[in-house]
Amino acid sequence: MSAKHPIISITGSSGAGTSTVKSTFQQIFRRENLTPAIVEGDAFHRYDRAEMREKLEEASASGRVFSHFGPDGNLFEDLEGLFRSYAESGTGRLRKYLHDDVEAAPYGQAPGTFTPWEQIPPESDCLFYEGLHGGVATGTIDVARHVDLLIGVVPIINLEWIQKLHRDQTSRGHSQEAIVDTILRRMPDYIKYIIPQFSRTHVNFQRVSIVDTSNPFIARTIPTADESMLVIRFRNPKGIDFPYLLAMLHDSFMSRPNTIVCPGGKMSLAMELIFTPMIWQVLDRRKRSGNN
Repeated sequence: MSAKHPIISITGSSGAGTSTVKSTFQQIFRRENLTPAIVEGDAFHRYDRAEMREKLEEASASGRVFSHFGPDGNLFEDLEGLFRSYAESGTGRLRKYLHDDVEAAPYGQAPGTFTPWEQIPPESDCLFYEGLHGGVATGTIDVARHVDLLIGVVPIINLEWIQKLHRDQTSRGHSQEAIVDTILRRMPDYIKYIIPQFSRTHVNFQRVSIVDTSNPFIARTIPTADESMLVIRFRNPKGIDFPYLLAMLHDSFMSRPNTIVCPGGKMSLAMELIFTPMIWQVLDRRKRSGNN
């Protein structure tokens, strides 16, 4: 972690809803007049789209576990290297993964490829990561130890699957059978590399549906925010103004000394209330370190 060059990281599984948290932070950055260096987790996949298909076929033929969740499919060392470099110097090596034609057109490349590696400009106020592995740790690397504010986005598993099924069918054109196969193939890496991150986070946001999601594979719609409750867990509740949060988040209550529960529709407001003062603290440490 670094006072001069802070790192904020949102971590969550595919389809978990990390993009919603990213949008909230972008609003905070604009309001506070901050310039973040944006890092998308997909940029640290090991293979482009065509190469990944080949590797998946090879793994399937040999019965090996291989997925975007595990180290074989990702550049964990490079991700930790970026975080370490940014914490030390405010810069580091970064690239983009081009998901579709719209993203690829300005670069004159095909979708599913990576842009060349480039250095982050030195004038950013913080590094902001959103992706699968913002708090990952293995026997040899530890990304989480470099992060100043680590946030987990963790819907209950059936809700996560419903969101992934609808997203991948609607926006990516995948069949339900292919999506279910992906979920099953990724499960060992999900358990080993994704879930442990949420014991390292400073704050977890877990959305819990209050409608029946017992069979996620037949759900026709994603439960709405009003059909959900939000469980917010703080690793260290010291300094958290729970009376203020309870007053501002209507119909909220505390289920444990470090946990507040509120209606799902209050997620954006809850994030604004919780993270704005946390960012102020990070920036105050940055200012006092002499990096104005």
